Amino acid sequence: MKVAVVGATGLVGTKILAVLAERNFPISELLLVASAKSVGKEIAYQGKAHQVCSMEEAIAQKPTIAIFSAGGNTSLQYAPQFAAVGTVVIDNSSAWRMDPNIALIVPEVNAHVLTKKDLIIANPNCSTIQMVMVLKPLHLKYKIKRVVVSTYQSVTGTGVKAVEQLMNERAGIEGERAYTYPIDLNVIPQIDVFLENGYTKEEMKMILETKKIMEDDSIQVTATTVRIPVMGGHSEAINIEFENDFDMATVKNILANSPGIVLQDDPANLIYPMPLTANDKDEVFVGRLRRDESQANTLNCWVVSDNLRKGAATNAVQIAEYLMKNNLLNA
Repeated sequence: MKVAVVGATGLVGTKILAVLAERNFPISELLLVASAKSVGKEIAYQGKAHQVCSMEEAIAQKPTIAIFSAGGNTSLQYAPQFAAVGTVVIDNSSAWRMDPNIALIVPEVNAHVLTKKDLIIANPNCSTIQMVMVLKPLHLKYKIKRVVVSTYQSVTGTGVKAVEQLMNERAGIEGERAYTYPIDLNVIPQIDVFLENGYTKEEMKMILETKKIMEDDSIQVTATTVRIPVMGGHSEAINIEFENDFDMATVKNILANSPGIVLQDDPANLIYPMPLTANDKDEVFVGRLRRDESQANTLNCWVVSDNLRKGAATNAVQIAEYLMKNNLLNA
């Protein structure tokens, strides 16, 4: 199993390597790929130093799997080149997600659509991943009509520069900015660029990706995505309207028994999901479950997950594990 990690020096790339090691993914040869300025740099993986190589060198090696976390333009240029030599590409960027010919996968939700013909597979947006993990099992039981989601997203979703901006601001240090405005002691109601309809690109990602992953265009989704000065994970307040009425005990039972979900719903003892406790964990945490008293058949919930793990690295590695387990690789 020859595995390439493209964008190995970034926040998500580093996390991908950690997750591969933690989950004992079988690697016979590891290829670490990054931009030209990083070629030759050494990165340790399981106690062994690996030299960063160029994209062209990695393609020539014909890896079994290439996990990409290097941005949309890089993926558009190089993912097809890897696929042309038989490599299965699992891509973390938004480049391929809404391509009708590319599978958009959260393993617990829709891995069944994957076949050997899928040589480029898209990893969804981090905020979408944690939301559909909760929506899918409830949709199967009660059928979802409409979802209203507001997100509270970690600076780690922007990258190293954003983390540095937050830390610099807290320390009173002038430095390079990832955001137009200060992020410490502030909330920024913009993630990605604004589109003509007034939504941001991040909001439209959640709206469109949810329908594709859930395999149901009838589900109506509206989103407001917000950056907040935290690290450790993204949080979401989700309002879910069902076609059919629900029983709260059954809802809790469904969620508690769904793979990859941890129910933390004990308000009497102040137990609910938070980024502080979701940090560095692979599960999606859900709590604050309650009926919407303003509308029939409608549920409110609070969902938190580590955006660098289940929202990116872990989901990508789980896709690789599914491909291997189900003999969908070309090795």
